Amino acid sequence: MAEITALLLNFLKAIGKYRWYAVAITWTIALIGWVVVLRMPNQYDASARVYVDTQSILKPLLSGMTTTPNLEQQVVFMRRTLISRPNVERLMRMVDLDVKAKNTKDHDKMVDELMSKIWIAGTDHDDIYTIGYTSDNPKLAKDVVASLMTIFVEGSYGGKKGDSEKAIQFIDDQIKQYEQKLAAAENSLKEFKIKNMYMLPHGNDDFGSQLVAATDQLTQARMELSEAEQARNAIRHQINGDPAKPGETVVDTVMVDPDLEARIVTVQKNLDALHLQYTDQHPDIIANRRLLDQLLAQKADLAKHKKRSSDPGAGYSPMLQQLTVSLTTAEARVASMRARVQDYETRVSRLRAQSTSVPEVEVQLAQLNRDYQVNHDNYQKLVERRESARLSGDLTTATDMLTFRVIDPPTVPNQPSGPNRVRLFSMVFGGALVAGLAVAFLMSQIRPTFMSQATLRDVSGLPVIGVIGMNWTAEQTVRRRRRLVALAVSVLVLFGIYGAGMAAILARPTL
Repeated sequence: MAEITALLLNFLKAIGKYRWYAVAITWTIALIGWVVVLRMPNQYDASARVYVDTQSILKPLLSGMTTTPNLEQQVVFMRRTLISRPNVERLMRMVDLDVKAKNTKDHDKMVDELMSKIWIAGTDHDDIYTIGYTSDNPKLAKDVVASLMTIFVEGSYGGKKGDSEKAIQFIDDQIKQYEQKLAAAENSLKEFKIKNMYMLPHGNDDFGSQLVAATDQLTQARMELSEAEQARNAIRHQINGDPAKPGETVVDTVMVDPDLEARIVTVQKNLDALHLQYTDQHPDIIANRRLLDQLLAQKADLAKHKKRSSDPGAGYSPMLQQLTVSLTTAEARVASMRARVQDYETRVSRLRAQSTSVPEVEVQLAQLNRDYQVNHDNYQKLVERRESARLSGDLTTATDMLTFRVIDPPTVPNQPSGPNRVRLFSMVFGGALVAGLAVAFLMSQIRPTFMSQATLRDVSGLPVIGVIGMNWTAEQTVRRRRRLVALAVSVLVLFGIYGAGMAAILARPTL
């Protein structure tokens, strides 16, 4: 404790030796600092609060039809990039600050100052943002805040709209290219189909199915031709009276009674019609069957007892005329069937001749159809994406999607927000006192003296035999007292000036 007390006394003695230097430094720093504080211009904080409503009914309604913009991310991005050099330069043009810049250096300096004085506060969760600016000109501060709100709103709307327009332009260019590709593919496909018309599949049938169907038709036509020829030959034998071949029935036209034959045919037709409605035990069926048996018995009896007539004209009976007409019809049918068989043979021969080239043609057709379909699908997708991009651009600029509600318009308080002269005034006074004491202590270290016998003994390492005290004369004593009074007065006056200054600042905050 004694050592600490000794060090403290030595420190006070060292400062006391250069006390007038400390007073002069304190007065100089205090006066200069107070003048600077009092001459500092007043600062005004202009601010505005805005609420960004990102919840729109259009978002769920248009979901799936178009790409809805991420409004929250868009607003956050604009908030973080609001205080950027391009926006600040635009702000300077809006409030006519750019005309004050004489050169590029002044312009850059003004931009940096603006960026340092603009501030944005708020939370992404609440979507309430506060934009503020500090300036010594209240009107300028208010205009800057209003311009910042305009840039904030326009930036939130315009960014995505520009992106949508670029996307639409790019898609339009791609659509034009695909239109040309589609036209070229359609022309190639048309020319290929015209060139290979007979080798292309018709409907859902491929070439193999066509060949099988043509072969079946040829076989069926040949069978029908054979049947028609046999029927024609049978009629011809009947007319000529040739002996019947195995399997053929020859009708003697002289032995045939046309009336009897007509009645037999009529009864058979009636019997067939009754079978469709009744059973075999029905009375009408039994009666018609008995009548048919009687007519057939008459026909058989006629065939047994009737002789061939020696009249040459007997052969020209009505039945012979009917056979002649039937022969003509059979000849026509045979000719028609032969023509059909020849046509089918020609078709089958052509299909078999083309069978070696058809696979290659089908492969080329499939490739052309595939290329055309790919271009067509891409074209349809691009058209849909273009409409979606256009709708997205319109949706982004819609006022219902992103609503800005001004909670507090740009305002400037009547009382300045700064500078804090009370604190600055006190800081200057405290700094002046510290500076004065520091200068006095520094000078005592530069020009050191021994303030006590203990210090002399510690430094020299020699024993101190005695100490000679100062004997002040009366005149020196008076002079010393006057100096102490002057020192005290100077310190008191300094404190008085500090008190008066603080009173004046508290009384008039606008100072």
